[in-house]
Amino acid sequence: MRPLTATRRHRALPRDPAPSKWKYRYQRMMLTPGFRGMIRVGVPLALITIIAVSWYSHDENREMAAAKLQKLKEGVQQRPEFMVASLDVTGADDALTTTVLAQLPVAFPISSFDLDLEAMRTTVEALDAVRSARVRVGDAGVLNVDITPRTPVALWRDGLELRLLDEEGTFAGFVANRAERLDLPLIAGDGAQTHIAEALALFRDAKPIAERVRGLVRMGERRWDVVLDRDQRILLPGENPVAALDRVIVLHQARDMLDRDVAVVDMRNGDRPTLRMNKEAADAFRRVSHTEADN
Repeated sequence: MRPLTATRRHRALPRDPAPSKWKYRYQRMMLTPGFRGMIRVGVPLALITIIAVSWYSHDENREMAAAKLQKLKEGVQQRPEFMVASLDVTGADDALTTTVLAQLPVAFPISSFDLDLEAMRTTVEALDAVRSARVRVGDAGVLNVDITPRTPVALWRDGLELRLLDEEGTFAGFVANRAERLDLPLIAGDGAQTHIAEALALFRDAKPIAERVRGLVRMGERRWDVVLDRDQRILLPGENPVAALDRVIVLHQARDMLDRDVAVVDMRNGDRPTLRMNKEAADAFRRVSHTEADN
């Protein structure tokens, strides 16, 4: 039998199945979910990021990417289903509709992506005659502006201007002259618009003499004067003016007080109402007094 050489002896040794130290560590790390995910996902992503950053760092590449993105964006936004072709205003009369159209100068057709609906709503609600508005893109490419207008309940003479007021005392527009809105009660004076509820209560209470009432005047921002025809006035107190007006109406119904030669009915002192005659009646009264005194 031939002796074993070194090579043959090495080959004859049984193979050790255990991995090397580094292979063992690698296998242990691959059993960790985080490390395994980093190798399978993190490394490819890092390589892709490095390549993308390197490519995007060149100016011409950035410009080309921006141009393609803009073209893609415009292609989507200009699709027929996103185009708006007309404007429809609902809930407003002809005059208010014309004003709204003037405030929203939109050039049609236009993409719905180019419309700032919130800004348009704010613009419409800034109009005096508009209480609230809703702006939306409806069917068939129509921009709908649904308006809830303010309902005027009184006319306020503010200097040379005639302003419409709603029930909250908010401006609802202007009129050129009184004849345009004879259906509305007239108020005047500084601060009259801030007491619109009290003014309306007085107008309701004055229905028995409504055909003679010309309006209310706020005096010193404290109280009201009821202005009647024939240059007559009813001076009301600052507190409980409706009750004071009721007393005047009762006196008039009982004795036709306002049909007489009375210029002013002063109710500011509730304990002592005062009547003031007009100039002609006062002059006649003085002549009669002087005549009786001479006799």
